[in-house]
Amino acid sequence: MTRFSWRRAAVVALAVPVLALSACSSGGRQQTDSNASGGQAATTPRIKVALVTHAAAGDTFWDIVRKGAEEAAAKDNVDLQYLNDPEAGRQAQLVQQAIDQKVDGIAVTLATPDALKDVVKKAGDAGIPVVSLNAGEDVSAKLGAFTHFGSNEKLAGEAVGTKLAQEGFKHPVCVIQQQGHVGLENRCAGVKSKVPATEILYVNGQDMTSVQSTATAKLQATKDADVIIGLGAPITITLLKSVADAGSSAKVASFDLNAELAKDIVDGKVIFTVDQQPWLQGYMSVDAIWQNKRGGFKIGGGQPVLTGPTIVDKANAETVLKYAQEGVR
Repeated sequence: MTRFSWRRAAVVALAVPVLALSACSSGGRQQTDSNASGGQAATTPRIKVALVTHAAAGDTFWDIVRKGAEEAAAKDNVDLQYLNDPEAGRQAQLVQQAIDQKVDGIAVTLATPDALKDVVKKAGDAGIPVVSLNAGEDVSAKLGAFTHFGSNEKLAGEAVGTKLAQEGFKHPVCVIQQQGHVGLENRCAGVKSKVPATEILYVNGQDMTSVQSTATAKLQATKDADVIIGLGAPITITLLKSVADAGSSAKVASFDLNAELAKDIVDGKVIFTVDQQPWLQGYMSVDAIWQNKRGGFKIGGGQPVLTGPTIVDKANAETVLKYAQEGVR
């Protein structure tokens, strides 16, 4: 599998105390007790961990994050509460709810750090350890999280831009489904740094009909667009329809992954994607809190722990598809 070498800490096999071996779609504001994956749980005292994300309903990316978190929870004897809301203010309220319930740890996405900084500080003031995941790498430590699990989005964007340039693309359209989301903005900025003619197109990611029509209109108006880039698997799959509707010759590239997108890469409909390996983000976030409670361990040494990016293209998509179909990628 093709991998890139990065400036900062990359994911390695973490040394986890081996106490035992073990071994859904996320709508708004759900919570789950996840010690049901089977197998023997750790014998450490049961703790409660809240995982609070900015996931929107129907985004399959978060199903994978959640599955990773649930497997770690089953192994670590953790009562996992999964909570999500795409609106920043309501996500902050969910973090506050977890604080009020006196959870033992909080894992939180920081897509909108200004909206979450105060409540994350409250968690720290209450003695609740916090890790961040997926978004907010640059502000994670400043806000009080002891580590962050995710992909460096600017570097991921640069990887995409480099690959596009190598393959001769000159006029990408980079589609951002949530304006102001720091990670998504950084992805397109990274692409643009390598292919300067890159155009940014903002769409409403919570309305796929609107995404399709907006992208179709853009492709009809931009005849020299030679590739359109989705920043999430459901968006990218919708962009395939836009290319057909517009009668465009533009190719389609992507960030992130699900089983349907992996199959589209195998079939040649999508040229490649950059996978940030979200299962690892969920698993490692819960496991890091358990390790912190068990022995005061702080993974990462004060630096973010990178879970990607990894390029998935025609050369390795069939292997990745197998895992994607199992819900691990």
